[in-house]
Amino acid sequence: MSNESLTETPSTGGERPPRRPLDGVTVVEVASWVAAPSAGAMMSDLGAEVIKIEPPGGDPYRGMMRPPKIDDGEGKGFDASFHADNRGKRSAVIDITKVEGAELVQRLVAHAEVFVCNMLPSRQQRFGFDTESLRLRNPRLVHATLTGYGTAGDEADRPGYDVTAFFGRGAISNLAGSPLDGSPPTLPPAMGDHTTGLAFLASILAGLRLAEHTGEFQVVEASLLGTAVWAIASDVSISLIDRHQPRRRNRYQQVNALNNAFPTADDRWLVVNMPAHSWWPRFCDAIAAPELAADQRFATGKSRYRNMAELIDRVDAIMVTRTADEWGRIFDEHGLIWGPTQTVPELVDDPQARANDLFPPLDPDGSTGLETVASPVQVIGADVRPDGPAPEVGADTDTVLGRLGIEGADLERLRAEGVVA
Repeated sequence: MSNESLTETPSTGGERPPRRPLDGVTVVEVASWVAAPSAGAMMSDLGAEVIKIEPPGGDPYRGMMRPPKIDDGEGKGFDASFHADNRGKRSAVIDITKVEGAELVQRLVAHAEVFVCNMLPSRQQRFGFDTESLRLRNPRLVHATLTGYGTAGDEADRPGYDVTAFFGRGAISNLAGSPLDGSPPTLPPAMGDHTTGLAFLASILAGLRLAEHTGEFQVVEASLLGTAVWAIASDVSISLIDRHQPRRRNRYQQVNALNNAFPTADDRWLVVNMPAHSWWPRFCDAIAAPELAADQRFATGKSRYRNMAELIDRVDAIMVTRTADEWGRIFDEHGLIWGPTQTVPELVDDPQARANDLFPPLDPDGSTGLETVASPVQVIGADVRPDGPAPEVGADTDTVLGRLGIEGADLERLRAEGVVA
């Protein structure tokens, strides 16, 4: 850790509270939108102090997603998506396009353990945030960059979002779904961003470990494209050999009949995934269809594949006679592997998700009465939790600059000149 941290650690009396894994770590984040800030949110949950540097007007992701659809109450108009990726941080508005503003950020980084940035490499150099510039400021820093396409190659300076770099360039759009018109499917917003944020966090934690052991400057990175390649490594590893595009299969084209989805009486779907042949007679027993197990057309994996259309239609006719909940109980009794295809509202009320605290209070004391999404990174016995809502734009500018000795007339001058807000 740096010998001049910006983090203020309050003294406590009595019993020591649970340890926070990143206590004492200060992160300076110059990043917008979702992927890189999501890593910052997870570091905040782990106990780091994350100082988010925002431009005048704030991160453009503020207010981009739909607010909760309620008429009144505590959640009306709440920018829930922004809070999920920026909770627990401090916000300082510094205009880095001004020379003095960029210099202020560099001074903050000099006292931090981690610098998080999702600027293109050329823009990092423009503002003095590149590795060589910041190495001079802080030789023990973890310099973490998130990009669309990586920091090497002709397209290192190509901007990208998850739709373009993760789903599109990363070949995932051509693997997902089976649209009738052949067009790429519409995918959930920020799913690639959050996946990449996890990879970014892992890189940062590895860099912190090395910096702690060596006392040396560490450069880490993640990219939307790189994470997409890893996400579909099962297919990519094969295409590295044969250069063939994996087939997008509909329900009637699955290689395995029990890697599929089936409709139920209440207009829902159950998904099953049982790859071994030994599951087939157990499945037939569960749906009370011994004739399917005895039918030679369905006796082996190959024969089921050759007769898949008829097989799926016959199973569908049985499955639509019971509700999803009824089939779920039956499948559990037979030890089958299955899952419901839930809606998002069903997910947030799912007892299993609730039992695992996947929706913790947004603030430690529960004063807002609002919940958020838990970080997938958990350390049992440690204090890993959201530290409160995202800050208002520039809420901590004066406090953060005060740590650099900037206050009074100096602060007023910077504000008057539009360097800070």
